[in-house]
Amino acid sequence: MRDVVILGAGPAGLTAAIYAARANLAPVVVTGALFGGQLALTTEVENFPGFPDGVLGPELMELMKRQAERFGAEVRIGEVTEVVMTRNPLRMTLNGELLEAKSLIIATGASARLLGVPGESEFFGKGVSTCATCDGFFYRGKHVVVVGGGDSAVEEGTFLTRYAAKVYLVHRRDRLRASQILQDRAMKNDKIAFIWDTVLEAVIGDEDTGVTATRLRNLKTGAEEELPVDGVFIAIGHVPNTKLFETQLKLDEQGYIVTDSRMHTNVKGVFACGDCQDYVYRQAITAAGTGCMAAMEAEKFLAEVEERAYPA
Repeated sequence: MRDVVILGAGPAGLTAAIYAARANLAPVVVTGALFGGQLALTTEVENFPGFPDGVLGPELMELMKRQAERFGAEVRIGEVTEVVMTRNPLRMTLNGELLEAKSLIIATGASARLLGVPGESEFFGKGVSTCATCDGFFYRGKHVVVVGGGDSAVEEGTFLTRYAAKVYLVHRRDRLRASQILQDRAMKNDKIAFIWDTVLEAVIGDEDTGVTATRLRNLKTGAEEELPVDGVFIAIGHVPNTKLFETQLKLDEQGYIVTDSRMHTNVKGVFACGDCQDYVYRQAITAAGTGCMAAMEAEKFLAEVEERAYPA
């Protein structure tokens, strides 16, 4: 029996672990499939407070893990395959074993949708990115491609014009799906060029220098061309890692966990934080902030349960 189990070991989960451990709750942190979440796939992180010279994503996650363990958190490698929330204690299956907890913090994050084209995974973090806010600064004065046609793609493309000399927005249709105000803003931006009816076929690059070009194919003519660029931003949406909870927790239409302003879900004793419930900001620092909130709320919940069990 555990006071609190935390699912996910990214910025949200590990921050929750630090706070829960310092509150003497001895949390168990389950890493999931990828320790460190999306930051495990990120090279340089320059916008996390306290690191004026930047820090590697995996290094930042390792530092958070060590900090949580210092206060008594237990980090377990593996994935929870089943959760039962219809009773308390909550029950879950981890690596085939039963794990019971009085409270649960879900910090399973979200995964960026990728295209699955050649070169995409090979150059991820070396010119291929899914976050303009995170990586745009590295493309000052350079040429980049943004793939997508919705709000995210147009917002990313417009943001990148702060740094890049040229932004090519590649979309498979002949019109954008983004809201009209975003479209108007992008159309008026001289740094943005639209490449319609076109898909990204491959990312081309060099192991040492990273991305050097993209191969594009026009869907109407079938013609292919190489476009020299320094970076590729995939902006076709994110998928929250919440499938495990879809029959027990309230989710929105996109699958994100619905919480109140204090990270409470619709099930008592179950809290959610980070990218599995935040579809707006998706930043390491905001994930860490909600992780802190979730841990503090879990501590309050456990204290109230204790008071009810042992009245004065």
